[in-house]
Amino acid sequence: MAELRPTEILLSEAQIQQRVAEMAEQIRNDHPDDLHVVAVLKGAFIFMSDLARHMPGHVSLDFMAVSSYAKGTTSSGEVRLQKDLDSALDGRNVVIVEDIVDTGLTLTYLQDILRSRGPKSLRTACLLSKPSRRKVDVKVEYIGFTIEDKFVVGYGLDYAEQYRNLPYIAVIEHPET
Repeated sequence: MAELRPTEILLSEAQIQQRVAEMAEQIRNDHPDDLHVVAVLKGAFIFMSDLARHMPGHVSLDFMAVSSYAKGTTSSGEVRLQKDLDSALDGRNVVIVEDIVDTGLTLTYLQDILRSRGPKSLRTACLLSKPSRRKVDVKVEYIGFTIEDKFVVGYGLDYAEQYRNLPYIAVIEHPET
């Protein structure tokens, strides 16, 4: 199998950083006091760390890991919880931080799980949204960028655990094409 490499930069580091700062301000305006941010591993860890650094005041952080991709590039449709939260959500303002919303199946599953734990509010922030791929109507209050149906890597997103470290979002040729 030939190694895939990014072929074009879709979003520059400067574009991402500017939008992340704007999103952080919007989230903080909606939740000026207590805020608990939950990153979905592994893809959202860089996005969450930059988002949190742009938020003044009290912000607590937690992590979940779910999987619907296994090692491929297309969703299997089956979502598995691989790592649960370390703290309770009862009565807290919670924002789920996702790297990308594609079919919406994983996020819907995650929202249902977290909503059942009694948060005061539950909202979602995603860096990238691919509405053309939606299989379910899922609510996302904060969207960084809406993109076309391209396979992207960088800024936490990977292909076979590679390219997460890129400071920008790049397109790679779809492995199955």
